Amino acid sequence: MARWSATQNNWTPTAVADTTAFTNTGYFALQGGSSTQRTNILELYMGGLAGASAPAQMLLARDSTTGATSLSGGTIAALDPASANLTSMPVQFSTSTTKPQRSSTLYLLTPAFNAFGGIVRWVAAPGEEIGMLGNTASLGETSLSHGSAGTPGLMACHFIFEVF
Repeated sequence: MARWSATQNNWTPTAVADTTAFTNTGYFALQGGSSTQRTNILELYMGGLAGASAPAQMLLARDSTTGATSLSGGTIAALDPASANLTSMPVQFSTSTTKPQRSSTLYLLTPAFNAFGGIVRWVAAPGEEIGMLGNTASLGETSLSHGSAGTPGLMACHFIFEVF
């Protein structure tokens, strides 16, 4: 399987409550490339870039409303240079016309950290990858966002994922 990296550099999450529309550039989302595509997230990395203490309530969760129209922001790159682009590439984005909304019941990870130099690296054990199916709510889109508590701070992050 080809592995890919979706990255978002130099961004500050926006604090938002569950089931509330995200703010452009205040979240980091990965959406499947087609209605039948299966994607596994193998790694999540977050590195704090804030200039002062910023204890951030970060949440990796499925989205109950998915982003739509004009999805943009960040990059996706193959980890192996010999990988061919997929017919339907997953989409990584932080800006959209229809904003995603984090599910209140489908949290996957709660990697809280201090964005003032803190680092979080979650790597799935074999067989325990976070799966996505399709490109619709609630299984086809996963987002990294900031909950309504804590202090958002400047950060960089990536997902390592594979597509079946």
